[in-house]
Amino acid sequence: MIREDLVFVGAPDFAGRLRGKAFPRAELEKRLKSGIGWTPTNVQITCFDLIAETPFGSLGDLVMLPDPAAESRVDFDDGGPADHLLLGDIRELDGSPWACCTRTLLRSAIERLKRVSGLEPFMAFEHEFHLKGAARPHGDAYSLAGFRAQSSFLGAVIAALRAGGLQPDTIMKEYGVDQYEVTVAPALGIRAADEASILREIVRSAALRHEDEASFTPLRDPAGVGNGVHIHISFRDESGRPATYDPEAEHGMATFTGAFIAGVLKYLDAIVAITAPSVVSYTRLTPHRWSAAYNNLGVQDREASVRLCPIATKDPEAIAAQYNFEYRAADAAASPHLALAAIIHAGAQGIEEGLPTPRPTQSDLSALPPEELAALGYLRLPQSLPEALDRFAGNATVTGWFPEGFAQIYCQHKRGELAFLRGKSMAAVCADYEASY
Repeated sequence: MIREDLVFVGAPDFAGRLRGKAFPRAELEKRLKSGIGWTPTNVQITCFDLIAETPFGSLGDLVMLPDPAAESRVDFDDGGPADHLLLGDIRELDGSPWACCTRTLLRSAIERLKRVSGLEPFMAFEHEFHLKGAARPHGDAYSLAGFRAQSSFLGAVIAALRAGGLQPDTIMKEYGVDQYEVTVAPALGIRAADEASILREIVRSAALRHEDEASFTPLRDPAGVGNGVHIHISFRDESGRPATYDPEAEHGMATFTGAFIAGVLKYLDAIVAITAPSVVSYTRLTPHRWSAAYNNLGVQDREASVRLCPIATKDPEAIAAQYNFEYRAADAAASPHLALAAIIHAGAQGIEEGLPTPRPTQSDLSALPPEELAALGYLRLPQSLPEALDRFAGNATVTGWFPEGFAQIYCQHKRGELAFLRGKSMAAVCADYEASY
């Protein structure tokens, strides 16, 4: 069958999806300079493909410019076309950054962190997903049998990630029914978010080529296990050396590390509207679901919102290189770029405010009465998307991190998502998100 090689250029949107256009591969060099046409109102396309209330209407034009540093080309060697993808920046016609471009928003946060600390974030994403058509029985959690049942698909994922320019780390059968987890090595700055977007598309493509579908939905079943995204963060100094760990500090948190984490915890109840931005996110973010429910730091605690990750070595240099903390109140309904922008701004705010290093919790916070929690400085995270949006919109410090008008546009986007789901049962809501993600 006749076929021409195509390249897809897409921008990560508010719903965590890539939207864009394809063009002939032969025109790639031209498109790197001229880009493709785009429309402001496209930013208000929700994960259900309905346009939320938009301040732009039918007016305006933008350009999406492919970034050759965010290119992935994977030939699955199965007779089908290669997946050729570039991420792009959305710009005004004069070339200036557009206020709602998620990659631009992340760059701004990274630049702020560098200004206040001289540090650059070094990050990696853990992604959980499930296969929709696998229908494996219970009893396969973490097992060789569960892995073996999808070994062809899982091997294809790893090979495709490597071919696409990512460095695979691990892949496993997770706890949930037909649930898997895949990780890649950490990357500096915006590259970490770019790789998260590319990884999701590679997994989806590999599943389709194995006659299945992969879904990264935060929750497929109200009574089931959710799919989270855990974001591992450490820092490099201006010379590229690890700068997260201090062997003399409590739990190894260097001064900037402690202040950064303190900022994340202080503003967590507002930024979770960006890092866990779906209706079903808040069914998952509840106590005793191994996710996150309070603005606490933990050590060896997989229910803390931020966790200091264990290191199995006594070598000082290895400890410094591996030392990192994990942000756990996130899922794949979030744009990786927006999620990192919010987390990094919160951490930079903590550094600017000179916040003291937080002390890890050592108990089940859900067992404490609200007044005791408040006295200890802990907050229950929002328990619904509307509540999360209200806390985000009502926090002038947090909304001030973003360009003028961004907070209103973002909240309108999410309220359009809520309107689509109004009146539906939780089972139906889960089904809609499973189909979308």
